[in-house]
Amino acid sequence: MIDVDSYLAVLGVDRPAAPTAEALWALHRAHVERVSYETLDNQLERPTGIGAEESVGRILRGRGGYCFHLNGAFAALLAALGYDVELHRAGVQDDEVEDPAGPGGDHLALTVRLDGERWLVDTGLAGGMYEPLPLREGTYTQGPFTYAMTPSAVVPGGWRFVHDPRGAFAAMVFAPEPVELSSFAAEHHRLSSSPESGFVRVLQVQLRDAKGVDMLRGCVLRRIDAEGTHERIIDAAAEWYAVLTDVFHLNLDDVDASARARLWHRVRAEHREWEASRQRATTL
Repeated sequence: MIDVDSYLAVLGVDRPAAPTAEALWALHRAHVERVSYETLDNQLERPTGIGAEESVGRILRGRGGYCFHLNGAFAALLAALGYDVELHRAGVQDDEVEDPAGPGGDHLALTVRLDGERWLVDTGLAGGMYEPLPLREGTYTQGPFTYAMTPSAVVPGGWRFVHDPRGAFAAMVFAPEPVELSSFAAEHHRLSSSPESGFVRVLQVQLRDAKGVDMLRGCVLRRIDAEGTHERIIDAAAEWYAVLTDVFHLNLDDVDASARARLWHRVRAEHREWEASRQRATTL
């Protein structure tokens, strides 16, 4: 069992009297505004599991996670509040043309059946949706971003979410069959521990709000909103940690001084490598 009241307190949302659309929208908005998409524990070499209780515990400690943590926890909250929620095998794709292999299982998507309609609900889509989207073909604008929803061309009964062109990825595809959270354990292990995983190689933090998204990739802090894209490099450890706490609302009390020093050294080394590769590309 999860601690529903403490979870709602983190979100700043009162317990709804019934599983209504209005309450679902409020919960979704609050979640993406207050709970960051982040891969910090992977860089600290102490990844946690993805069980719902463990992921809710992360959130109650002032931390976030990626899709398996965030959507796994959110699904448990919605179920506890009486919503008809299902988990789906999904995959994030970087190409404009749908991958013929279908969803690779590197993403967990949620759907909710409400008032006779199904909705895509996703608080772990790395700066993506601000509010649920209907499983109906069309385009949808949320703040400065425009998304598309189309039936999958590869997976019968599946759906494809197409991100705004300024998003961190091109699209996400999910299969219609409901699955258990435990079915993502192997993929979570790969993403959180393999040296080849982008979640291990590069620190990523993102937080969505009504007007845009804040993104930290290594030492590069980026804000995307209606006015454009604003980017700056953070080159001091104190400022970098202040950004994690002040911009992304992360509680780092459990990261001691030696771990902080190692993490900053790792992030700076990755940033220098990125700068060098970019310089090489400009000289070709």
